[in-house]
This record gives sequence, structure tokens and C-alpha cells, in this order.
Amino acid sequence: MSIASYLSEELGASVEFDTFRDAFREKLRNVFTKRADFNELSTRRGLPPFVMREIQSLTPLSVFIPEEYGGRGGHVHECQAILATASYESLALSLTLGINGALFLQPLTKYGNDAIKGPIFDRFIEKKNMGGLMITEPDYGTDALNMKTSYTKEAGDYHLQGTKHWAGLTGWADFFLITARRQGSGGDLGRDIDFFVADMNQPEQMVEVEEFYENLGLYMIPYGRNHVDIRVPEEHRLQPESTGIKMMLDTLHRSRIEFPGMGMGFLQRMLDEALEHCKERSVGGEPLINYDQVQRRITEIQAAFTACSAMCLHTSEHAGTENNLAGDALSANSVKTVVTDLMQDAAQSLLQLTGGKGYRLDHVAGRSVVDSRPFQIFEGSNDVLYQQISESMLKSMRQKKERNLKAFLAEHDLTARAADYFGETLDFEVDQSLSQRKLVELGRVLGRIVTMELVVELGDRGFRSDLISNCLQVFRTKVDRLLAGYHRDNPTSVVEDYVDGSAWLDFVQA
Repeated sequence: MSIASYLSEELGASVEFDTFRDAFREKLRNVFTKRADFNELSTRRGLPPFVMREIQSLTPLSVFIPEEYGGRGGHVHECQAILATASYESLALSLTLGINGALFLQPLTKYGNDAIKGPIFDRFIEKKNMGGLMITEPDYGTDALNMKTSYTKEAGDYHLQGTKHWAGLTGWADFFLITARRQGSGGDLGRDIDFFVADMNQPEQMVEVEEFYENLGLYMIPYGRNHVDIRVPEEHRLQPESTGIKMMLDTLHRSRIEFPGMGMGFLQRMLDEALEHCKERSVGGEPLINYDQVQRRITEIQAAFTACSAMCLHTSEHAGTENNLAGDALSANSVKTVVTDLMQDAAQSLLQLTGGKGYRLDHVAGRSVVDSRPFQIFEGSNDVLYQQISESMLKSMRQKKERNLKAFLAEHDLTARAADYFGETLDFEVDQSLSQRKLVELGRVLGRIVTMELVVELGDRGFRSDLISNCLQVFRTKVDRLLAGYHRDNPTSVVEDYVDGSAWLDFVQA
């Protein structure tokens, strides 16, 4: 009997998971510091085979797999904790695990045909296979519902044709979920979306990689453009509970609300690095940490750490596959947008604190800036999601026939207590015909108020009160600044023919 199994029987599953997580953490530290120099590895694309082999030896993806198929049960708090453990060492590794879990294993668990789940899960556990998701197309990124990849049913199989790109693990994963629209007899495409499992080890199902992209960061993860002309068996089509579009929303909302797992370890790393550097580095005879502006930056990173902790708690209790998240746009989009903004802000602050020392790809500060930036773009650009947050809130306000923001937020379960922190600041009527830029500005406000509500709940559970208090103060200040901009009516427009009369050299006075 293994030590983990013994502890599980004697002391309970929580100890077993602690043992599992500690072993995974130790494995990462060993492979990234003793067997290889991760700062050096981070400047190269991909990973040496032994690195992923060592990481996969503990089967971290088992946390996403149900117990009846040999996994740890798919408990969301375990998934979040493993993602956090990975992201402390490598954000790219955590994203790799997140792609596998949230974009392949969880949708397969919930919507996959029973005939294929067992063999696929077995390959993940025994052969350390990996999986990803292909939705985005060269001409249809944000406009995913108009994708052109199509499928027809032919002799019991499905024939998929199209082009997909920016799928994480391109050319690397053993399985992909591929989205497509049904093609009618006249060549027209249906409105709904379907998902199909493609096995890259089967010649007729293998997607052809046409080009690997030189992605700006996340060097560990291959991205590229893929030509899809494959045939998959009938049982490889996922089975939605209602429509394929709602299945896609459920999948994407679950993935977005699980972003805090990837953010958690990353933000803790940013905080630890900032504290260590600013305690050791002296300027003018004083440690950096004694300077007020330095403390402001570190306090904001610490607030991000606390806010992300609150999000992880919320996610762990709401993101299980037994729940359908298709209608949970407000919480999912708020969590995704705010945590990814916090990640990029924290990385920028660490780079500012470390100065020239950090402005290198092989330094954690410089690497973190470029690696965290795409999190604000993929799975929904933050500008678009902030707009959707406002539109969702405005729709609810119309249904309740309420125009006053304070009155509405005071009754909403995702904002009720957080709204109390703003007094009369939120006491104004919201125009139902806001411009797009105002919708985005309002969405930034709403996303942070939702986050504050989660922080209040974390405080109620017994989290450190000083961290809770500081976090709420930092977020309140940020919301006040955002609201000041929202209320300022200064519309601007692009001057397209700007060249004439805009050469500064013409106005130099001799």
C-alpha cells in the first residue's frame, strides 16, 4: 500500500490530496531547478521531453478525471490547487494543465459518450496523453458563432472540414475537441455548434498543422494554424443537454471561472518575488520596501493575491460539472476579466520594482509580463467581456424595472454587501443606451464590485482580516477612479486622414 493510500484510509481524503499536491510541488521544484534551469528553458520554445515526462509522472491531470475512470474525482478545489501549484513555478505549465482540464477533460466528462470516455481517460492516466480544444478560426475569433468549419454525416461517421488556429498544444496534444456547424444539402451551415473528439493517433482523425506560430510569450505551449479534413466515429460527437451553443457557453464559462487557479500561484510568486527583492535591494541607503510608492505597488499585488484567493473559493463551490454554467455570464466573465487584469498589473509592478534586472526574458519579471498578457485576450477579449458584463446587468435591470444602480446592486446576490462600501457613489441612474466604450467602463466597475463581494465572503470564512481589509480598500479606490472616468463625458473620435497638418517639424521656429 502506498503512503498516500495509507494516509487516505487513516486520516481522510484531504490528507491524501495534501500529500499528492506536496509531491507535485516537490517534483516541479526538482525538475525546474535541479535537473534544468527554468530561466534558461523559458527562452526556448517547447520543452525537453524529460521535463514533461517528469511532470506527467505524477499524473497531475488525474484531478480532472472521475473516480470511476481511475481519476481523483474531478473535485474543483483540487483542480484549482494543482493549477495554482503549477503556476507558481510556470504560468505556461499551469495553462497547459488548464487547457487539458477545462477545455477537454471536463466537457468530455459531462457531455461525452460513455463508449469513449473510459478508453480516453485510461490513456490520460496510463499513457499520459493530453487534450485541447479548437474553436477559433482565422476570420472568426470573437465571432465564434459564425465559424465556417463544417460537418456532414457520411455512412455513420462525421466528416469535418475547415481551418482552426490559436489552439493551445497545436501538434502536441493527442486529442482535440473540435467545433463545427452542420452543413445542409445546399451547402448552408446550421446555426448551432457541435463538438467532436478527434484522436490524433488515428490517421483519419489527425489534424494537419499548416504553420506553427511564433507566439510572443508562453514559449512552452505550441500554437499554430490547423487544416481540418477528418472523419470521426458517430460516438465521438458530444451530446448537449439542450443546444450546442449552450454546451459551448457552459464549457467556456466553466473555463473562465477556473482562471483563478492559474492566477493564484502566479500572483503569489509575484508577491514573493517583490517582497524578497525590495527587502534585499537598497537605494539611497534605504531598503526599497521602506519607500512609500514601493509599498503601494506591493500592497496592490497583495490585494490581487487576496482577491484571487476569494475567487478560488467561489470557483471551488460553483464550477462542478454537475452545474450548468451557460447562464452564469456575470460571475464567469467578472472572474476572468478581473483576475487576468490583476495578473498583468502584478507582473508590470514586479518589472517596475526590479528595474533593468527584470527586463529579460530569462528573468521571472520580464517573462511574467509577456506570459500573463494573452490571458486578457484568449477565451474572450477582456474589452468584449466587460461589455457583456454591463449588457447582462442592464438586461436584469430592465427586467426588474430598476434604473438606479445602487438599488439594483444592493439586491443582487453577487454585489449586495460589496455595494455598501460605496455609500452614495453608486446612487445614479444608468442609461440603457450606453455607447460601447461606456459599457466597457461600467463593466470594469461591475467586475470589481463582484470581486469585492467574493472577498467579503472569504473574510466571513476566517481569512486573515488585515489582508481582507487592505484588499477591499485597494479595490474601493480603483472603483472610485473608474467611476470618475465613467461619469466624465468626453467623447473622442478617430481622425482617419490625420497626415495633413500633423508633421511637428513644420512648426519648429528657427
